[in-house]
Amino acid sequence: MDVEIILMFSVLLLTVILFIFEVFPIDKIAFFIIVLLILLGLVTPEEGISGFSNSATIAVLALMILAIAMEENGVINWLTSGMSKVKSLPLYVMAPVFMFVTAGISAFISTTAVVIVFIKMINQLSEKYNISQSKLLLPISFAGILGGSCTLMGTSTNLIVNSVSSNLISQKLGFFEFSLLGLIFLGISIVYLTLTLRWLPWGKQQNINKDYQIDNYITTVRVTENSKLVGKKIHESFLHNNPDVLLLKLIRNNHTHNSPGKYVTLKTNDELILMCDLENLSRINKSENMNIYDKENLNIQEEPPKLTDPEKEEDLEQRVFVELLMLPGASLLGKTLGNLRYFMMQDAIPIAIKKRKTLVNVKERMVHSSEDKLSLKAGDRLLVEISKEKLSALDTMENVVVLQEFENVTRTSKIKRSFSFFVLLLVIALAATGVLSIMVSALTGISILLVTKSLDLNTIYKKVNWQIFFLLAGMIPLGVAMHNTGADMWISEKLLGFLEGQPNYIIIGTLFLITMLMSGVVSNNATAIIMTPIAISVAYEMGLDYKPFILSVMFAANFSFFTPVGYQTNTLIYGIGNYKFRHFLWIGGGLSLILWLVATTLLTKML
Repeated sequence: MDVEIILMFSVLLLTVILFIFEVFPIDKIAFFIIVLLILLGLVTPEEGISGFSNSATIAVLALMILAIAMEENGVINWLTSGMSKVKSLPLYVMAPVFMFVTAGISAFISTTAVVIVFIKMINQLSEKYNISQSKLLLPISFAGILGGSCTLMGTSTNLIVNSVSSNLISQKLGFFEFSLLGLIFLGISIVYLTLTLRWLPWGKQQNINKDYQIDNYITTVRVTENSKLVGKKIHESFLHNNPDVLLLKLIRNNHTHNSPGKYVTLKTNDELILMCDLENLSRINKSENMNIYDKENLNIQEEPPKLTDPEKEEDLEQRVFVELLMLPGASLLGKTLGNLRYFMMQDAIPIAIKKRKTLVNVKERMVHSSEDKLSLKAGDRLLVEISKEKLSALDTMENVVVLQEFENVTRTSKIKRSFSFFVLLLVIALAATGVLSIMVSALTGISILLVTKSLDLNTIYKKVNWQIFFLLAGMIPLGVAMHNTGADMWISEKLLGFLEGQPNYIIIGTLFLITMLMSGVVSNNATAIIMTPIAISVAYEMGLDYKPFILSVMFAANFSFFTPVGYQTNTLIYGIGNYKFRHFLWIGGGLSLILWLVATTLLTKML
């Protein structure tokens, strides 16, 4: 094995480790990979930054912008407006309807954008009609992924696979060329997921004041000089033997004491890291003379406002608690609870953070780190208090989704909504008929929306998920490096040695399975970039048709249902739906297994 191939595999291994353990955000990992590949001489500087000008990367960016326009102008809400009527249907009828509609829209609009709209819709239905959101969120996330797999513009993975194959062998996929296969997979999945609803958790109705229990919220409070706690030992206060309040650590004079003993005497300006529910947060703030905010970290001179002001009862009726979901690329990511208000609007008061569960984000890692590490990550939720009049301002925050029933939905004119929908249909028609490529048709649609003032550039800058853009731009050079070093040929030769003399269904099935397993722990886009050249090499060496191999990678990279981290929408619904990893492992894993067998059979018949 050449030194370059060894270096290439070392970079691949490092990439997989970084993705699995979430050491850094995925966009930082992508930048790191670019620099590493260039420094090791595996790609030229020009090849290292080629991902930023790659047609697939630009096409994905353009489609994300179109999705933003459709959401801003009310097209997605209009397309889903009739879904509230299904509230009276039985669950086993309601779920397939939700899945079918989600999949249908996701075939042409960003899956993440569509699923986010359904998350908010189901959240409202859960609150008003006691409909179990846990029974619906996982199915709609899976359906969105499957729907996006039905067309060339449905998901970034399809565009990446098509781009790599066209660059290597000049073979492009048609817009609807694989839609029949996608619809077969979707139909089987809807039946399967409907039958497995009984094993999903029922979950509680989404109520911002009742849904959160111990282990949900972590917040910092400061003991004021007038607090009843001053001079008391911990075991003499409400902090001891209270099942609803857990004292994680005490910070005094910039020194942190993890799990302080019960005989420690509390002093003025002590900072306490607590894990408790909303009710106790309110009680602490009102009756214990403790501030939920860190004045020093807020970098303001005036006394921070309290959760409630007893002298202004009329204001209480106008203020509400709002739950915010952090998407990748949100401007608040990395901010601690103490300094969040400095970065938010003046009227929004951050109360507490609800951490997203991950394989490596266990409680010990979360609470025994320094206070600066108690910060917002993608998938976390932030509870804030804000006046109803200012609710609409929350929509301007970058990559932040409002998840609560008081949300003010911005009304858009029917003319703008209809025009935006017409532009979307125009983009689809131009791309589907081959008049223009997906990239050019999407850019044309964006230009029309900008010229007619149906889309604002400032909105684009704030709401585009730049993390995905930089991930694609950073991972494309990885595929170039594999080709430059011959790593893809080396892997394909080893696969050929293993598959030589085997039936076609074993060849296709093995490739599909390897790709699907890899996408469960690594980004589906990164998996597609790595596996597409290998699939093409295997097909070339065996003298077989390229298309079934290309489609195997494309579908398999999307079908990582057995883990909540394989696809962004699964990550978002993981904590919201009160799911555990086993729900994805068993239900999602079962679906992946069925689709693997069906796909292997159908794709083999194409050879």
